[in-house]
Amino acid sequence: MLVAAIIERVHRALEEYGKDCSMEEVVGLCPDLTWNQVYLAIDYLNKTGVVSVALDPNRTYTIHVRPSFSESSQTAPQPRSLQKTAS
Repeated sequence: MLVAAIIERVHRALEEYGKDCSMEEVVGLCPDLTWNQVYLAIDYLNKTGVVSVALDPNRTYTIHVRPSFSESSQTAPQPRSLQKTAS
């Protein structure tokens, strides 16, 4: 499997899961990939800003998928329209 396909596979699995998860959960989401392949894909996605990785006090890595530009623009609150006030 090509590296780009592995990265896309992991990214798609994370987006479909829809919430933060541990590295072990990501490996479970991609049973067709090895732990090393998942780790390298997460490393790449973290370096490119697609996901963020945090180490919690229990020494578990948690993966958070950042919303893409198109998703964030759809869910961002719209500015309130300006209303004229009577003076």
